[in-house]
Amino acid sequence: MKNPLHYQISEYDCGPTSMQNAISFLFEREEIPPEVLRNIMLYCLDCYSSEGVPGKSGTSCAAMMFLSNWLNSMGDLGILPVKSRYLSGKEVYLGNESYVNDALRRGGAVVLRLFSDEWHYVLLTGEEGEHVYMFDPYYDQEGYGLDDIQIVENCPTRYNRIVPWKYFNKIALNVYSLGPYQGREAIILFN
Repeated sequence: MKNPLHYQISEYDCGPTSMQNAISFLFEREEIPPEVLRNIMLYCLDCYSSEGVPGKSGTSCAAMMFLSNWLNSMGDLGILPVKSRYLSGKEVYLGNESYVNDALRRGGAVVLRLFSDEWHYVLLTGEEGEHVYMFDPYYDQEGYGLDDIQIVENCPTRYNRIVPWKYFNKIALNVYSLGPYQGREAIILFN
């Protein structure tokens, strides 16, 4: 049985929420070992705020890279049949020749770091034409007031937004842009 994807419960947990959503999207509830969910939360929320408060700056790219490698070990050990690939820099873009789009065409999930009002993790679950299906874990029913970003409420196990590619590949820090190459990051996951 597939569970509905869920929203983050604080201002900081978009990273672990998106990783757990990726696992939920790819696997039936009965297949998911509790160790995977526990460790996603354990490894994320590792950044300290400027005041020194743990977790208040979310999840680092290093933590996501570690988590991607750890999930591969779960697959290699036969605990969960998952494969993960960590991408960074110029490898992270949307387009016909992109690893991201290739994964979406082949039924994978992609946890993507992008910019909304600040750095943020979301889940991509599919594509159609030059649009992607995205689950943004930040609960917002206004969609930043952009008419071409569709808010979807009737696909709770797959996505809550349909977003044109044009938003993602920008270097400027705009809504849903991937931003400068040195900060780009994606984790591709397959069942």
